[in-house]
Amino acid sequence: MAWIVLIISGLLETVWAVALAKSQSFSRIVPSVVFAVALVLSMAGLGYALRSVPIGTGYAVWVGIGAVGTALVGMVALGESTSLPRLLCLLLVISGVVGLKFFH
Repeated sequence: MAWIVLIISGLLETVWAVALAKSQSFSRIVPSVVFAVALVLSMAGLGYALRSVPIGTGYAVWVGIGAVGTALVGMVALGESTSLPRLLCLLLVISGVVGLKFFH
């Protein structure tokens, strides 16, 4: 269960990061509220997962999911570059996160 919560929390990190950018320094109410709710849920889920997942592994997985998810949203929905080097770097992050899960 902790791993499922950790994955969901990582996805919520993507939500709050994108909402933070869309809030325009908290000047827009809806993205600001989405940011706050997603941030609290993401942190609460991370805290729950760290009760049984080692902190180094759990935090790295959480950050990795959030970073890759945010980069993918940027590429797919916000028109950011999808160059081969960027995609290869995302694959490196994913392989590192998977490695931490299997070799902890």
